[in-house]
Amino acid sequence: MAEISARRRLIGASVGNIGETYDFFLFAFSAPALAAHFFSKSDPTAAMFGSLAVFAIAFFARPVGGVLFGYVGDRTSRIVALTASLGLMGICTALVGFLPTYGSIGLLAPVLLVLCRIGQGLALGGEASGGYSYVIESAPNGKRAQWVSTAVCAAWLPAVLAALLILLLRFGMGDESYMAWGWRIPFVLGGVAAVIGLWLRFSLDDPKEFTEAKAETKVRNPVRLILRTNWRGVVNSMLLSSTHSVSSNFLLGFMFTFLTSVAGLGATTALLSNSAAIVVAALMFPVMGRLADRVGRKPLLLVGSTVLIIGAYPAFLLASSGTLLGACLGQLILVLSISPCVAGSFATQLELFPTAVRWTGHAISQNAGSAIFGGLAPLISASLVSAFGTPIAPAYYLIAIGVLAVVVVSRTPETVRVTLRDSVRPVAQHDAAKTCEKLPID
Repeated sequence: MAEISARRRLIGASVGNIGETYDFFLFAFSAPALAAHFFSKSDPTAAMFGSLAVFAIAFFARPVGGVLFGYVGDRTSRIVALTASLGLMGICTALVGFLPTYGSIGLLAPVLLVLCRIGQGLALGGEASGGYSYVIESAPNGKRAQWVSTAVCAAWLPAVLAALLILLLRFGMGDESYMAWGWRIPFVLGGVAAVIGLWLRFSLDDPKEFTEAKAETKVRNPVRLILRTNWRGVVNSMLLSSTHSVSSNFLLGFMFTFLTSVAGLGATTALLSNSAAIVVAALMFPVMGRLADRVGRKPLLLVGSTVLIIGAYPAFLLASSGTLLGACLGQLILVLSISPCVAGSFATQLELFPTAVRWTGHAISQNAGSAIFGGLAPLISASLVSAFGTPIAPAYYLIAIGVLAVVVVSRTPETVRVTLRDSVRPVAQHDAAKTCEKLPID
């Protein structure tokens, strides 16, 4: 069998992400329709909060999925675990398109929706860390952040595809028909997209970096090993995820609902402005990643966090104006914060862990951070708006996250020059990993 080129690995891993992230973020753009069909219509506000809560549930399933798939991915094969996570995501997404509504089966409807959402969370918990581990282990020297940022770009673009598909359906069949039954179509198509992604995954194999590390280090229990030998890296990575987890989920999971429910924009206008912001952010990721490979990860993290602190308030002031221009400018400010943070933090988090346990270490820290900081972001934001009676309230949450990020980044080691096999750990800890097969950790 001919050796698979590094560029083909990047393309295969990134394209495989498209089906999975499309499925996951489709839920956010479908929140108004899901609120109408899976919750009681007697209180529309409570129904919207219910749909946002279900969106958040997946983030708390992600750490579990990350551990499960990371255990398989670090012990056996990156590709086997990545293929399994993609299959689970496709099944759960397609099922949402066929679920009976609250009007048909009552409280069982939101219960089934929650189960599907948990399945999506488990799948993305595995995919997010595994896919990026695969990419960084396949990247040429000096291009790790650029390649990981390119994979993140590919992961964000499906959110735009989901938004545009919903927009086309609304335009083609009318809002009434879309809200009645057309909302199911994107979920069914998500299952089809997952099948295409599975086909792409089957054409790949594990990167040389991983296979060599696996041969050198016999890891019986990667979860116990990473918590025993590198728990500081887990905490560091979890805190480092705060900025991009919160700001990204504001843009991907909350802003559409905010623009329609709070700012009073029409659904079409809100979708267009949000989609444009997501595209701009996604296209900036590889550029920022290349810069992170040249100047280091920490400078970009500090710049992005500072922009968030300074720009969060004017961003929401503009977004809440009720105009298309205000919505675009407000989201652009968030993009200027998100793009350098994504480029710097994703590479750093992966580089904080050695190859033998990278998937597990990153999965535990990133998914825990996403659950704590990002998963609750839309719900916290909606609660702040309701409690304080001002649409600017979510900005205070972003400012607090930005301040936390500056402190964390200042205590994070620069990882641009570390070797993937050893990471930043002291030699004694590395030796512990080398002899882990002799430890009673299975």
